[in-house]
Amino acid sequence: MAQAERIKLNVTPLTPETFRPFGQVIGATEDGKQFDSTDAQLVLDKGTPRFYIMRIPRRGLSFDNITFHQDVTQCLGAVTHKPWYMAVAAPGVSPYPSEADISVFRVPPTVFLKLECGTWHAGPLFADSEFMDFYNLELADTNIVDHHTHRYAEDCISFEIGE
Repeated sequence: MAQAERIKLNVTPLTPETFRPFGQVIGATEDGKQFDSTDAQLVLDKGTPRFYIMRIPRRGLSFDNITFHQDVTQCLGAVTHKPWYMAVAAPGVSPYPSEADISVFRVPPTVFLKLECGTWHAGPLFADSEFMDFYNLELADTNIVDHHTHRYAEDCISFEIGE
């Protein structure tokens, strides 16, 4: 079997502007603030919303799969006070993202990411803990009926996050 080509991806600084093609960066706001465009703009109307905490084992800072959910926005954030990484590509990249389409962000523990419908994503990724807990908002059946994955391993490609 051929050895996989390992492609290094550099981290893009996370700001609302740099993440806009993929979704939103949501941080703390003052209690009582009125709803506006800086709040997570959610699409949850195609099923039963599911908000849960998922425990993810350490997988390191590399990936060879990337996934999107067409019918729902997804919100992800760390429960613990540790940073993590997310690789993303804009919705509509077809048939799957190339190296040039993928951006990687280091997510601080004080914010969560809202992914637009159709945003390709790999992660959450982290390397310094046995596991991390993340809250996740999606639909109850997202991972059954709306889980579209490309496996780069079939093309002998994997990606590694570099600083």
